[in-house]
Amino acid sequence: MNIVFLFSDEHTGTVMGNSGHPTVRTPHLDHLSDQCYTYDNAYCNYPICTPSRLSMLTGQYPHQVDAWDLGAILDRKHKTWGDYLNEAGYETVLCGRTHFNGKDRLLGFSDRLLDDLPRWRNTSGRPPRRTPDDRRGSNSHVSECGPGDHEHTKYDQEVADLAIDFLQTKAASSSKKPFLLYCGFMHPHFPLIPPPEFYALYEPDSLELPDTWNEPLESQHPIIQHHRWAWRNDIPPPEDTVRCALASYYALVSCLDAQIGRILNAIDSSELGENTVVIYTSDHGEMAGSHGIWQKQCFYESAVKVPLMLRMPSYENKRITQNVSLVDVLPTLLEIADMDKPSDLPGESLLKVVRNPYDTPRAVISEYHDRGMLNAGYMLRQGDYKLCYYVGSRPQLFNIAIDPLENSDLALNPEYTAVRNDMETALRAIIDPERIDILAKENQQIRRS
Repeated sequence: MNIVFLFSDEHTGTVMGNSGHPTVRTPHLDHLSDQCYTYDNAYCNYPICTPSRLSMLTGQYPHQVDAWDLGAILDRKHKTWGDYLNEAGYETVLCGRTHFNGKDRLLGFSDRLLDDLPRWRNTSGRPPRRTPDDRRGSNSHVSECGPGDHEHTKYDQEVADLAIDFLQTKAASSSKKPFLLYCGFMHPHFPLIPPPEFYALYEPDSLELPDTWNEPLESQHPIIQHHRWAWRNDIPPPEDTVRCALASYYALVSCLDAQIGRILNAIDSSELGENTVVIYTSDHGEMAGSHGIWQKQCFYESAVKVPLMLRMPSYENKRITQNVSLVDVLPTLLEIADMDKPSDLPGESLLKVVRNPYDTPRAVISEYHDRGMLNAGYMLRQGDYKLCYYVGSRPQLFNIAIDPLENSDLALNPEYTAVRNDMETALRAIIDPERIDILAKENQQIRRS
């Protein structure tokens, strides 16, 4: 079977019509959800671009492949989707946004139709400083907003154009060689400058803002306080700016949806629809003002929860509530390609999760070693609970089922001591938080010198 993988940047899992959002217009993603397995509790394994992507492409957790931060360059001793599926006889093609660093622009794939924009290519691999005074230069990630023309929009248009050309060529070909086509989009990543026609879909003054968009800094967990300061989110922007930024984010999601719709139409209007698997997801979410935060880089749901849909040619519709994460994508591709999963991959096929729901709640993890956290941070989601574990600081604990907006931290509540201890035990069964923190800092120090 052919595989078309559609990958956006910074699309949080709840900002779609099919996820129940009352405002955002995503007709093509909604239609796709009607035809496929939709995973309602899907998480990234690192809430920032490059480490999340390298983790997903290798099927390994970020710390297993030294994907510590935005400057990470993948050591080619680690196999990627391209390496695996080339072995299975696939043509493996990249098209668009990958956020790879370094000179190797293929990382095991056989071809590339479009590279990253030049300003997104980091060849030095320089790590973040992660010092108490390290801080983003401005809050342009929220203040730079409103309708206009932007290179990201033009780029995504080109991604879709090239992908459609590729698909039409394949549809007309007599070749039986299967292909994996990876389509990477920039939207809805900031700057929040959507095309005017999509911005016009939303009225900023009528949008419902997050209850916590101007949450007082001093009332928050100390790790979140420093995070907000480091990313210039400590002082909430004026309400009219927040409204414009939120409308712009929604508009970028709708613009992305339109490009995805074009690619889906190219598949479904040809014979490719009979033997092509479609997967859609994103590398991480966007806080969009929740808890006073814009961007991601933390473990709140809006930052780590991602959309995840898998359409098989049979078009079976089912919503999956089991916790899954992006390291599950590679085992899924291996199953589709009729390959055995290596024993060192921590994930499971998303198809296996559909066939055999887990009797006990499945644990998924995320981690963070970049700007805004002086020491390592980790997230474990298991069942209804989420533990945010911070080296050198107290944790956070949330019951997502009854507190989906994460306004009630249970970590210091004596009634939840047993839950907190059980969650930490489950986290330590997967990773050693303190040891990994040391490894991250050692690696970053070497790369800095």
